[in-house]
Amino acid sequence: MKHLNEKITLAENDSSSLVDRVEQSIIDYIKDNALKVGDALPKEIEFAESLGVSRTAIREAMLRLRTLGLVESRKHRGMVIMEPDLVHNFEKMLDPALVDIKKLSNLFELRMMLEVGMADFVFARKTSRQLKELEDIVINSEEQRCDSLNFYLEAEKQFHGKLYEMAGNDILKKFQDIFMPIFQYVHDMNRYQAAYILPEGGKHISHRDLFEELKHGTPSSFRELMREHLNPHYIKVLGISC
Repeated sequence: MKHLNEKITLAENDSSSLVDRVEQSIIDYIKDNALKVGDALPKEIEFAESLGVSRTAIREAMLRLRTLGLVESRKHRGMVIMEPDLVHNFEKMLDPALVDIKKLSNLFELRMMLEVGMADFVFARKTSRQLKELEDIVINSEEQRCDSLNFYLEAEKQFHGKLYEMAGNDILKKFQDIFMPIFQYVHDMNRYQAAYILPEGGKHISHRDLFEELKHGTPSSFRELMREHLNPHYIKVLGISC
């Protein structure tokens, strides 16, 4: 096992804090020793002596790693390695009220990229049960007589969330849970209201259209229809139409 035998020093032009350096040293130790989930870390005093820092600096660095879900304190074992939930950590930092409009716009664009790009996975992994559930979502939305040209958030969440589920990628599905609160905020603030105005001669692609294409079409035709479904957003963001 590799040891921490390099004392931490801070150069005059180094903008990182002591705790930053300690945190990185602990992460390097985990990687260098190929530690896995469940493996125990050395005690605080061992890290402190090896790095030439106080135990307070070690505790603060460990607290950061615990917040990230990378380590956890276990009785009689000390700190052990955990598998962090990357999307959950991302989600905790993305309170829409605290994120500027530029980042909201970037997340909005990211969703567009994902939904156009996931067609092959949806087609390869869809099941009959999921198709029936998706159809029920479409029927329920239609029965509520929603104006199809308006952003109906709940129908949007249910329909597109089901597509994320059908893609069969756990991380992608979790990203949907991140996106929707952000879209709720954007919707409430009316920041993207203009995105739902179709250009003259433009065709509105409904959730019903997408469902039928998913049921009877091909990955390529579904991808093209999804792009057309999102066309008002592309016009708003990029100034281009499909």
